[in-house]
Amino acid sequence: MSKFIRATTVLLGLATSIAMPAQSAGYPERPIRMIAPSSAGGPNDVIARAVSAPLAELLGRQIVIDNRAGAAGLIGSDIVAKATPDGYSLLFGFSGPLSIVPNLVKSVPYDPVRDFAHVSLVAAAPYVLIAHPSLPVKSVKELVALAKSQPGKYNFASGGTGTGIHMAGELLNMAADIRIVHVPYKGAGPGMTALLANEVNVMFNGLSAALPHVKSNRLRALAVGGDKRSNLLPELPTVAESGLKFSIAGWYSLSGPKGMPRPIVARLHKETLRALDNAELKERFNALAVEAIGSTPEEFTAMLKDEIAKWALVVKASGIKVE
Repeated sequence: MSKFIRATTVLLGLATSIAMPAQSAGYPERPIRMIAPSSAGGPNDVIARAVSAPLAELLGRQIVIDNRAGAAGLIGSDIVAKATPDGYSLLFGFSGPLSIVPNLVKSVPYDPVRDFAHVSLVAAAPYVLIAHPSLPVKSVKELVALAKSQPGKYNFASGGTGTGIHMAGELLNMAADIRIVHVPYKGAGPGMTALLANEVNVMFNGLSAALPHVKSNRLRALAVGGDKRSNLLPELPTVAESGLKFSIAGWYSLSGPKGMPRPIVARLHKETLRALDNAELKERFNALAVEAIGSTPEEFTAMLKDEIAKWALVVKASGIKVE
């Protein structure tokens, strides 16, 4: 994922090199609906609202965030997949419904690659591997050694089966050839509460949620899950630095329905990258432990294909089943 986790420049001349159809020449001419396939107040919703403010200013039209939670993000994503491809229904997507869940359930109502006109990767939020201080480990290598010494004894919490932080734990199991038992909770918050109470041993969670507990020494951070160290905890190594093939972060993206005119995709792409360079947005992202990331539509589509393939392997290796 590292080659995609970087800021990219606008494709110079893309918008002007394409003859703009009459129906998209004045785009946008009315407010835009941006569907966040999650409940209000969650990371997807918060990041969507943060991005939509400078993007709306650049486009010169209001962007209305429409929360459509349910079915692990499938409901909201499907609404956009089946919407009129005129640029007025957009998806603020994330890794769950676009790369993870399609590997877990049989009846996904859309193809995450073919049924969307992907605009750009927008942001990534690193996961951090945290442990209860009573667990006698201070690094990933020590955790792996402990888990190997007593397979199945130790466990990890998640916000539910198929969530990103669940899949991070399963990826660690696969990469290190260990067996730490998954304990699902009804959300990352209850999972964190269980870890703080020492009901479970470790878990992956978003860095912003974990940071206060790490700084107060109520939890111990072992590593970050992305390709590089976090500016918020620069002394903390990545999981990959322990020698494992491991990379995961919660990511967010902008897409429209398949068939959205190329000039509209080009306009949205250009203004999205400009919005990500907004000083106030950067400050907001920093407070949320989120990294602003731009990509070309082609780069994001390629990354998405890689992510889908990666989670297919993890699902197969872990034997996860979702009814």
